[in-house]
Amino acid sequence: MQEDQVRLEIDGPIATITLARPEKRNALSLGLMRSVIKTLESVPAEVGVVVMAAEGKAFSAGHDIAEMMDRPTEYYTDLFSTCTEMMTAVRNLRQPVIAKVQGIATAAGCQLVASCDLAIAADTAWFATPGVKIGLFCHTPMVPVSRAVGHKRAMQMLLTGDPVDAAKAVDWGLINEAVPADQLDAAVLTMAQKILRYSKDTIALGKCTYYAQAEMSEDAAYDIAEPVMASNAANVNAQEGMGAFLEKRDARWQDQ
Repeated sequence: MQEDQVRLEIDGPIATITLARPEKRNALSLGLMRSVIKTLESVPAEVGVVVMAAEGKAFSAGHDIAEMMDRPTEYYTDLFSTCTEMMTAVRNLRQPVIAKVQGIATAAGCQLVASCDLAIAADTAWFATPGVKIGLFCHTPMVPVSRAVGHKRAMQMLLTGDPVDAAKAVDWGLINEAVPADQLDAAVLTMAQKILRYSKDTIALGKCTYYAQAEMSEDAAYDIAEPVMASNAANVNAQEGMGAFLEKRDARWQDQ
């Protein structure tokens, strides 16, 4: 499972999952990905925000190429299925996940950043989907990356393999913010604290609904969002929040 290569630390309402394989630039081996999935599944319900972090100079260089040599097709099927399972686990987690990107994020590492709900990076970080350079097109990384940056920009990254610096990654929508490296921890904490002001159940419902409607037509998206919003409005936390607004006081969330 390589559980020693993935750490879970909980500090009050914030959980941090750290990729701890710096000597391999946090390459996403099969064992490491299975460990990330297991770790995501173990995040306690009382946690409000999850931070996805990494040790060393790289956030993640993607799949472990050394482990991919001379394998049967079944191995590659398992590898990429597990990778998809890991990315889906991030999206399906009830808590928002913030990628804290201190270094390079390439191929499946870039995919992981794009799969997180939010991403804040050091201004020295960079991103790439360079699989084309080794004859292995970044087919699965392109799924969340293209949804984050749009078709033309995704194709530029995929067809050239050229890196995108942090400033351009903000402009393209791949990440939310780029800050000086010594301010990265503070910027992630500030974002987490903003989210933690609100009802955890409301946030979880909103995250779920967002991804359910994101790729639908507008009419189909409204069919998803409208009944959820009606149900949400009747919920005890929404009633408390609206009452607090009218009474000009702080809300007292039932799930805090």
